[in-house]
This record gives sequence, C-alpha cells and structure tokens, in this order.
Amino acid sequence: QVQLVESGGGLVQAGGSLRLSCAASGSIFSINMMGWYRQAPGKQRELVAAITSGGATNYADSVKGRFTISRDNAKNTVYLQMNSLKPEDTAVYYCKANIVEILRRYDYWGQGTQVTVSS
Repeated sequence: QVQLVESGGGLVQAGGSLRLSCAASGSIFSINMMGWYRQAPGKQRELVAAITSGGATNYADSVKGRFTISRDNAKNTVYLQMNSLKPEDTAVYYCKANIVEILRRYDYWGQGTQVTVSS
C-alpha cells in the first residue's frame, strides 16, 4: 500500500512564505512525475507545479517566479517552496505522484493541506 503524506500548510500573511512537503511511502519501485495541485472553494482543482524524475519542471502561470518545486528522489519526497504569497493562493494543496509498483503504475494523491493567506 502506498501513501502520500503532506505537511507544511498553515496561515500566513500576504507576502509571506510557506514550504510544503509530501513524502511517499510503501511498496514503491520508482516514482515518475510528482506534482502539486490546489483547489479553492467553489473552484476546480488546478495544477500548480510538476516535476519529472529527472528534474524538469512545469508551473502554472499564476505562480511562476514565486513558487519552486523540487524533489529528493532518495527520500521519495516532493517540496513546494511558496514565496510572495497572495490571498488568491488560499486553497487546499494536494500532492500527486505517479508511482510504479511491482505490478502496476498508478496515480496517488495526498490528503491535502490547507494554505490560507490573509490580506
């Protein structure tokens, strides 16, 4: 059984910073793409940033220059450094990982962590 456990959310003032972490554990052979998504109340879940196993990254236009995604393959962990936070960044943030197990490849999601940015 594979699990993704997120941490690092919280309440911060506009202009502040937070760092999210997401650690994968369980019967993992390898991990392909890892990413962060967010969902604000009344809105659809959207991609924030993604990173391949080789380190190539992709960002939503709304976070380019403010957020940085990184990963530690030895720890099966992905990070999201969020700087210059804005109230519109308020959402539940979810990590997602495409994990290769012994007999299959599957997309797993974390439980979500709340990020609230006050103005």
